[in-house]
Amino acid sequence: MSDLFSASEPDLRSRPLADRLRPDRLADVVGQDHLVGPGGTITRMLESGSLGSLILWGPPGSGKTTVARLLARETSLVFEQASAIFTGVADLKKLFETARMRRQTGKGTLLFIDEIHRFNRAQQDSFLPVMEDGTITLIGATTENPSFELNAALLSRSHVLVFKSHDEASIGQLLARAEEVTGKPLPLDEEARGVLIRMADGDGRSALTLAEDVWRAARPDELFDAKTLQEVVQRRAPVYDKAQDGHYNLISALHKSVRGSDPDAALYYFCRMIDAGEDPLYVIRRVIRMSVEDVGLADPQALSVCVAAQAAYEMLGSPEGELAIAEAVVYVATAPKSNAIEVAYIKAMRAAKQNGSLLPPKHILNAPTKLMKGEGYGTGYRYDHDEPDAFSGQDYFPEKLGRQTFYDPVERGFERELRKRLDYWSRLRRERNPR
Repeated sequence: MSDLFSASEPDLRSRPLADRLRPDRLADVVGQDHLVGPGGTITRMLESGSLGSLILWGPPGSGKTTVARLLARETSLVFEQASAIFTGVADLKKLFETARMRRQTGKGTLLFIDEIHRFNRAQQDSFLPVMEDGTITLIGATTENPSFELNAALLSRSHVLVFKSHDEASIGQLLARAEEVTGKPLPLDEEARGVLIRMADGDGRSALTLAEDVWRAARPDELFDAKTLQEVVQRRAPVYDKAQDGHYNLISALHKSVRGSDPDAALYYFCRMIDAGEDPLYVIRRVIRMSVEDVGLADPQALSVCVAAQAAYEMLGSPEGELAIAEAVVYVATAPKSNAIEVAYIKAMRAAKQNGSLLPPKHILNAPTKLMKGEGYGTGYRYDHDEPDAFSGQDYFPEKLGRQTFYDPVERGFERELRKRLDYWSRLRRERNPR
């Protein structure tokens, strides 16, 4: 059994290591130098003597709660904490009333709301009056993009500060501090220490929890290698919420890597998503979209490859089926790129909506009745297969609209050939239908 905590410290024995290691000064916060370093945003705010309401946006374990506590200490405000998960409007009213009474005695209140994005619109609006009259200084913490999750009115009264995930260096600092506080080195060889840092996935709290697990599991004089470490602590899943930012960030990275013709980066993000538990069918649906949106007729085969990959996955299942999706990802990433079809579709749809129900020219309309023939339906139509080069060059647009150009193929891939065809037909059209 590890002697991580001495028997003379029963109060510390039950406290998680992450809680024990909370810094006492903002300057000691690790990994957020852009906020609390010598020239950091928060440092400058405190130097100016003015601290407004803040929204702290960042991933789990980046120090948002710690910074909020220390801000209360630095500004001599009374610290009140609540979680949006467990707090209702009635609870907020009590907190506001307590803050008003405290203000009458000359004391201010820093109200810290964790997971503030979980409050609904009415709950978020309830903060506005007490923020405006100075009853509270609001510090809200969120792991979700405030632009999407918080009311515009609340955002306009707050300064959003972005917290960064810990990098390997700052996680290393946290582990070194833990070793100093406990008086014990982590029983890990150099490779295993690096693996533990990567397992934390940028989450400082997770890193310290993993360190505790290692200390508890290690026998006296035992040193874990990387393989044993993974067996002992069980590798935790990457930070990835399929309904939130992690999901959208990675699919965006995959799409832009494909569009940028970088198959290696595209494969990396594909594997990141699969490793995090994403549904492979969601990924291939997005890759099918890429084949149409970003490749189009520059390589008509791209769509067929992607649809075949979806069918292959549905037939093979996981994990073999993922290889078919990987093949599609690489194919689309390495294909020549063109968004000419998308651009043409948007232009044509705009013309269709703006010009109403224009009648096609009568020469291309069928005339199944005498009345329609009498109205000139079908008169003058030239059957293209009977024309030289199988091309009549007739105008097929409504007369009131006139000829339009929507599709403009690029000089890449198969669309280079399509450009030659269109230019050839355009020349024939001008020769055979001079105006």
